[in-house]
Amino acid sequence: MLHPSYTDLMKVVNKDVEEGDTKVVNSRYSIVMATSKRARQIIDGDLPLVNARAGEKPLSVAIEELNEGKLKILAENTGEE
Repeated sequence: MLHPSYTDLMKVVNKDVEEGDTKVVNSRYSIVMATSKRARQIIDGDLPLVNARAGEKPLSVAIEELNEGKLKILAENTGEE
């Protein structure tokens, strides 16, 4: 099982959203896409934004960055005004 859970990560990402406003993340897919993109950046040489242990996998580092609020997911522009 993944720790933190998807629901925990979604709460972290949406914590600053006012009630009634559109949430930044509504699905697991958004969490997966954001963390996998960040993991690829780490693989390509970006420095981790958290203290990573030796041998820790890039995806685990990306998840920890998101959980600690170091990584932000921006809402996609849906074309609606």
